[in-house]
Amino acid sequence: MPADPEVPSPPLPESTGGPEATSRPVPGTPAPGAAGAWGEHRRRVASLVDQYRAVPPGQRVRLAKRTSNLFRPRSRSGVGLDVSGLDRVLAVDPSERTAEVGAMTTYEQLLDATLPYGLMPLVVPELRTITLGGALTGLGIESSSWRNGMPHESVLEIEVLTGDGRVVTARPDGEHRDLFFGFPGSYGTLGYALRARIELEEVAPWVHLRHLPFADGAEAGATLGEVCRSGTLDGEPVAFVDGIWWGPEECTLTLGSWQQDPPPVVRSYTGQAIFYRSVRARCEDWLTTRDYLWRWDTDWFWCSRAFGVQNPALRRVVPRGLLRSDTYWKIMSFEQRFGVKGALERRLGRPEREAVVQDVEVPLGQLGSLLDGLAREVPIAPVWICPLRSRDPTRRWPLYDLDAGTLWVNLGIWSSCELRPGMDPAHHNRWIETEVDRLGGRKSLYSTAFYDEERFYQLYGGADYRRLRATYDPGGRLLDLYHKCVLGS
Repeated sequence: MPADPEVPSPPLPESTGGPEATSRPVPGTPAPGAAGAWGEHRRRVASLVDQYRAVPPGQRVRLAKRTSNLFRPRSRSGVGLDVSGLDRVLAVDPSERTAEVGAMTTYEQLLDATLPYGLMPLVVPELRTITLGGALTGLGIESSSWRNGMPHESVLEIEVLTGDGRVVTARPDGEHRDLFFGFPGSYGTLGYALRARIELEEVAPWVHLRHLPFADGAEAGATLGEVCRSGTLDGEPVAFVDGIWWGPEECTLTLGSWQQDPPPVVRSYTGQAIFYRSVRARCEDWLTTRDYLWRWDTDWFWCSRAFGVQNPALRRVVPRGLLRSDTYWKIMSFEQRFGVKGALERRLGRPEREAVVQDVEVPLGQLGSLLDGLAREVPIAPVWICPLRSRDPTRRWPLYDLDAGTLWVNLGIWSSCELRPGMDPAHHNRWIETEVDRLGGRKSLYSTAFYDEERFYQLYGGADYRRLRATYDPGGRLLDLYHKCVLGS
């Protein structure tokens, strides 16, 4: 394991939102260039509407995005709508703690705009190139989700190009409130997000991490539940909670707390050091807020090992700017299209492998059961665990309707499994889907799914979805949710 770089704590400038900032913008001022950005946003929206209306009826439409974090099959055919220019922060209001953000803005761009104000989104998905619009329509979970829910729960309004070609602004109490609550989980089948106003929260300069080892997932789950109920551990307030299941006899929870005072040492995991390995190597750690929020991105959690870059000799010669999740995604996307590695392994006589990339949620009480099942049936480790619950129990998000009174746990299961001769090529993915359903859980649709259409719409708000389709895409110009997320049409 590479040694962790240790650097002295930098001095904390007065009134700064983080040690990387040297000055703080005057409260109440918009983001730099905001007036021009608003004008450009309106021009881009008008152009996008013209493009959409010019597409002949019956022809498939898609967004021409530079990045993607989808792992299920998807069609590359059809007209690609130019969404460039919707990738900027239009304004930040520190006094109201809000930001106006183009939907194609990545969370990396969003943090670059908000951290100088000492603010961040309430939930920051763990990969830099996830876009705001992608997180809102496809959901997102991170270590603040146990107190702030998912990204869509801190949205104040969202501007949408609907399937019938209108541009509407959806708010929780406005004319389009049905779209506001139905947009999360719709995966671009009701329309495309253009802009959102989101809430922000204050940050401290540093995050103090405590890594707590446990003998198994059930024991870790008991502590996880208590921490999420109390918001503290040993008298220290907790802001972030996630963990790693290493296998049947080892699990680690990581608790993050804001720290205002300069810590004894600050580490970075954006270069030679690998964050997930550090979780086993030490009991506590300190990171800048920015480095904490991107702690998983450098190695795509632990998935960078598939590309050899966790080998110290290779890692030393890889440019630091390439140690990012989008680099690995491009390599994987190339392999998905051309199958070079798979063909080589077949020629070498190696067994076929099944890619398993799933994010699922189960109630906390079922965490131990699912982990036990994974240990028996799906030989993959580590597995990421992250608690979440509804931020506002009075609100209902019908296309991803999780019981608001339950503490849920997300499991990120990302690797591959060897297939025995004659085994279904989707054997392990199907087992996960069936078991999660049996345990009363739910799974994200960014990866492969196998439900029949009836069961799918029972789980994913079929009645509400059909009403929304009738209102916002009565001509069926966009793919429906089942065909897009299960059939991969």
